[in-house]
Amino acid sequence: MSFLAWVVLGLVAGYIGSKIVNSRGEGILLDILLGVVGAFAGGWLFRIFGAPGVSGLNLYSFFVAIIGSVVLLVVYHVLFRRRRAW
Repeated sequence: MSFLAWVVLGLVAGYIGSKIVNSRGEGILLDILLGVVGAFAGGWLFRIFGAPGVSGLNLYSFFVAIIGSVVLLVVYHVLFRRRRAW
């Protein structure tokens, strides 16, 4: 998969993942970074559990990247963001 395809997949997966986790983006650069890293993390997590990871630019890989970015964003928020008092 080309680098540009990873960036596009990461951008979209990071944007959707950040909307799922906190309903506002973290900023375009952090969304791209967390999305691309989330795609790798999602592929790694899926392979650990016996499913195929990211296999190209398709719907399944997009799903894996979104799951990975959601997991990564949750970990990011737990480690680096303070909890808000309700």
